[in-house]
Amino acid sequence: MIQHLQISGITLRSKIHNREILFGGNKKLKIYGLLNCKSGKRMKKENRVFFTDEAEALQNNYRPCGHCMREAYKQWKTSAGN
Repeated sequence: MIQHLQISGITLRSKIHNREILFGGNKKLKIYGLLNCKSGKRMKKENRVFFTDEAEALQNNYRPCGHCMREAYKQWKTSAGN
């Protein structure tokens, strides 16, 4: 997990371009989603984190975004009993 404030813009773009970062998340809400999600783009930098893959986000106890990852969210909601 990489915090947005701890990575330079150039390094971030490089990691995204090289597919080393595939998901973004909100550390306060513990939600992760696609990098192009409208909800994710609106969050503050200090709350934004990045993940290399979905498994890393799940290991850190983040849940899928209900907007950009609707099917994964439905599965999470069903399995979590929420």
